[in-house]
Amino acid sequence: MIRALTGFSTRNPWKVIAVWAVLGIFLTMVGQALIYRVTETQTGDFLPAKYDSAAALKIAEEKFGVKPDANAVTLLVARSDGKPLTAADQRRIGAEAKELGRRRVTMPKSDDGPAILQKDYSQTPRINPAMVAPDRSFELLTVALTGNSTDPGLESVFRELRKDATTEFADLGMRTGFTGGLADSVDTADAEKTTSTIAGILTFGLILLLNVLVFRSVLAAILPLLAVVITGGAAAGTVVGAAALTGIKLDTSTPQLINVVLLGIGIDYFLFLLFRFREQLRARPEQHHRAVAAEVTGRVGTAITSAALTIVAAFATLGVASFGQFRVLGPAIAIAVLVMLLASLTLMPALLAATGRKMFWPSRALKRAPHEGSAGRFGALVARRPLVLVLASVALLGALAAGTVGMRMDYGQSGTPGDTAAATTAAEISRALPAGVSDPTTVYVTADNGGTLTRSGLGALSHALGQVKGVGKVGGTSFAQDRTAARIDLYLTVDPQSQKARDLVSGPVRSTVTAHTPDGTQAHVGGTAAIFTDVADAVDHDLKIVFPVAAALIALILFMLLRSLLAPVILMISVGLGFAATLGASALVFQHVQGKPGVSFTLPLVLFLFVVALGTDYNILISDRIREEMERPGPARAAVARAVRHTAPAIATAGLVLAGSFGSLAVNPAPATQQIGFATALGILLSAFVLSIALVPALAALLGRGIWWPVRPGRSAHRHGPRHDTDAPATEPDRMTVG
Repeated sequence: MIRALTGFSTRNPWKVIAVWAVLGIFLTMVGQALIYRVTETQTGDFLPAKYDSAAALKIAEEKFGVKPDANAVTLLVARSDGKPLTAADQRRIGAEAKELGRRRVTMPKSDDGPAILQKDYSQTPRINPAMVAPDRSFELLTVALTGNSTDPGLESVFRELRKDATTEFADLGMRTGFTGGLADSVDTADAEKTTSTIAGILTFGLILLLNVLVFRSVLAAILPLLAVVITGGAAAGTVVGAAALTGIKLDTSTPQLINVVLLGIGIDYFLFLLFRFREQLRARPEQHHRAVAAEVTGRVGTAITSAALTIVAAFATLGVASFGQFRVLGPAIAIAVLVMLLASLTLMPALLAATGRKMFWPSRALKRAPHEGSAGRFGALVARRPLVLVLASVALLGALAAGTVGMRMDYGQSGTPGDTAAATTAAEISRALPAGVSDPTTVYVTADNGGTLTRSGLGALSHALGQVKGVGKVGGTSFAQDRTAARIDLYLTVDPQSQKARDLVSGPVRSTVTAHTPDGTQAHVGGTAAIFTDVADAVDHDLKIVFPVAAALIALILFMLLRSLLAPVILMISVGLGFAATLGASALVFQHVQGKPGVSFTLPLVLFLFVVALGTDYNILISDRIREEMERPGPARAAVARAVRHTAPAIATAGLVLAGSFGSLAVNPAPATQQIGFATALGILLSAFVLSIALVPALAALLGRGIWWPVRPGRSAHRHGPRHDTDAPATEPDRMTVG
């Protein structure tokens, strides 16, 4: 199957390239048109219905008309001269709020793409009074806009509303400030726009620079990027289209993660092919380049397929998770990787066949044997001192893994820089009111069997909640129109996104609600703190299932690929050490050095999948080459040295590219995404340079052909002497950087 695909592509390169170009453009347009219609911005909506906060969200939607895509913003209004608000001021603020609440905000036209691909978010905002500060220094209003908060169209509507409100209140001698939700995300996006742009440019620049330095070629530097961009657009469009057809909602971070994953592994797979293609062109200058392309892509395609299926299997296991954010992320990335695999077996071979030796123009490296270089010297070191390298690698990984001692999970999502207008407004509010005033915890009470609720019947519950230490204020009781449901807002004295808030809600608040819920009613606690308390429980549950299932599937693929019982065990232990070392280093950096509450709750699972699955790619590549070299006659350690000499440049370059791709996430304003970017980049570097280039080859040198037990390659050839092998790979070594 693999050789059939690569063979067809190398025989018909221009047809394959044309098909991919058309598919890439079409599916990219599909993805752009639908992306904001298939993403979900509310974390609580990913929780199963059995969780308390999920039940609260359902009541809010069904009984109180809270829309799933509602975005609440807090508007602060104060006198420009700093004096306390008077009764007349409050009447003017109320009148102006009503006027703004009747005025439709039209979404500005955008030049970001065709109008047909843009959703119109023009709407009339809902504006309601919230409360006045005890010292009457300001009044708060709540502003609600509906739509996907990550869509630039809705962000532009908010900017228009903010501009109108600022102007209208300024005419009354008032100043305004916006904070919370959409205001935070818009201010953060504006503050980080330049940084994100620069990070993207640097990422692409790094890939181009590495390819130029390694291949000394224009086409070899540009074509991998073009191929990955085309394939990435096709993959993203496929995922988005599948989500639209099935009604599945993606997390807002999923498209960005898909882009980063595909950029990294796509460049990796192309580099694996390029290095082997160049090696064979040097060894067989008389052979037609299409024949070489067919042979190389058929051989390397097997390793690439196994590596890609490892990633697919690992991420597909997230489909059994209970937390919807994980359950959707896994299959989405798995689908995207399958599209990239198809491109690796069709588009990339076609590009090699179409360009041939011109791929490496203007470099003259094909006309001369390269010097041994650092890769050859390191391969000789591995063969000469394997035990030293094993001990040094394990010591390094163990020292980093020690950072997991005392590691905590952080469920906070605040990513607003402290110097934005939204952060300044939030700080002003917190000086006069409880920290949770702009993001209350809400208790929803429903009557059983269609009964009705009364204010007096809920009085005891409200009073008891007011006595809970950490609850700064209890709001009034609001009823649904049919009075079968009621809501009570609690304003906590701590940040709703902090661990203290989660401990408060999961402990005293929920205990009080349980103890004082009136007979014949049910009560549920909702809000940010309650949601992330339940998310913590869901994640803990999922980790216990996903980790062993993913590990078992990866091990199964390794057993099938390597046709050995011992080698897969060694590879799994090595990537396990790499995962522990990466997680420990992340805890050291973020929790112990930077003083964060802990590492992001998504980090262990995402890191396990990325580092284990992507890191296994490199182990598969080096192991496959070690086995190939051991099938030739001669000492096992010499075979390991040759394998490192030929494969280390590809792994090193690919590792730097993939680490650079993930490293670009480290400048994202969201702390969780920053941690994923840093940790995954570090994990990839450890996988490439410590595990795949040092530890695994050193273990193979120590164990010899016994690593492939029960089938030892090359034993008969070794016993009976050298054999004539016209298909044996060239023995000329590659340098890390060759011109």
